[in-house]
Amino acid sequence: MIDPVRQRQLDELAEVELGHEILSNARNELYLSFRYLDVALSSLEFSADRAGRGVGTDGFVIYYQPEHLFSIYKRNRVLVNRAYLHMLFHCLFCHLNGKGKREKEYWDLACDITIESILDGFYVKPVYRHQTPYRREVYGRLAEKQKVFTAEGIYKELQDMKLAREQYERMAAEFYVDSHDRWEDENPGFQMERQNKWQNLREKMQTEMESFGEKNEESSKNLLEQVRVENRERYDYKQFLRKFAVLREEAEIDPDSFDPVFYTYGLSLYQNMPLIEPLETKEVYRIEDFVIVIDTSMSVSGDLVRNFLQETYGVLGESESYFRKINIHIIQCDEEIRSDVTITTREEMEDYMEHFTLSGFGGTDFRPAFEYVNGLLSKGVFQKLRGLLYFTDGKGIYPVKMPPYDTAFVFIEDQYEDISVPGWAIKVILKSEDLEVT
Repeated sequence: MIDPVRQRQLDELAEVELGHEILSNARNELYLSFRYLDVALSSLEFSADRAGRGVGTDGFVIYYQPEHLFSIYKRNRVLVNRAYLHMLFHCLFCHLNGKGKREKEYWDLACDITIESILDGFYVKPVYRHQTPYRREVYGRLAEKQKVFTAEGIYKELQDMKLAREQYERMAAEFYVDSHDRWEDENPGFQMERQNKWQNLREKMQTEMESFGEKNEESSKNLLEQVRVENRERYDYKQFLRKFAVLREEAEIDPDSFDPVFYTYGLSLYQNMPLIEPLETKEVYRIEDFVIVIDTSMSVSGDLVRNFLQETYGVLGESESYFRKINIHIIQCDEEIRSDVTITTREEMEDYMEHFTLSGFGGTDFRPAFEYVNGLLSKGVFQKLRGLLYFTDGKGIYPVKMPPYDTAFVFIEDQYEDISVPGWAIKVILKSEDLEVT
């Protein structure tokens, strides 16, 4: 007769072996349908966690509660395949590191809806599942505001919905697949390693999809678009704006280059003759001639424009951002120039913001703004035009010729098209929360 303790150990070992086998089989099935995920699928190890809740991952390991895993496998092994892919996509889209200051409950739900919408777009046997009417209703409601589903965009929409508790719980139950308990880790080194790992895998995945034809498969088009959105470089807008600053020498004492020891020693040795004096000039980074163009077509939100100007003004208004005289043109343009306001002092900027209104609301053509600015250049209006910022949704006609100044088109994530942006222009993609004025 086997000792009870030994029997329990054998049973637990058998459970682990069976759990690993179920997940390994799921991975193999997914390999056959999603060849562009081959490296990513093998990047997660397996570990049984009897004290855990369902299945979940920390970005390195899939943890599973054996009884839960066996239960969903008995119901339908497609559910195991979907759970595996669901967790994998959470990792690929950096949901584990993306919460920030967002409310956890709604962030978790937004992430689950995002991933389930991807899986529901696959019509392949290993993951296909019939959509419930409620699920289709949620997708339809979100699609009215979101061209491409992202967790950040859906989170904002969920906040705007102001769901009652019963509504939230119903939606959370509909899209729940995995536990997110292991997402947050206080070790910054662990978080950075995880983020770098999945960023590299996501970039390789995009290359695979674009190289081997999956971009032409209807079921993978949405996924490829979301991968592209996630892989696009994002900017700290304030840091980006400061790159338009120009190094210039001004008549100003530079205390950093002044040594008071030599100064006082000279005074004591030669009475009123210091050995060294402070430099009368100082190199400072300050914003010079600058152009801001606002797309005032019907598709651009007035609130976002205002926030964009306020954020830009916040950087331009820093004490170290001004020359003795500034020359900033704020131009509103849709298919023609609607207004041009010149800002030369802080007071003028504050007055402009206080009385700010949008005008235009026609179609979008970017060419008139560039022709207008080029005309100002030829008239000598600018001493040295450092750059032009164009705040837009990208839906318009771009100029072909590169202008003689740096140009950046500023877009809001999930609310733009950048297919036709010329190669000579800088693309700055911001999240709407980047422009939230606090």
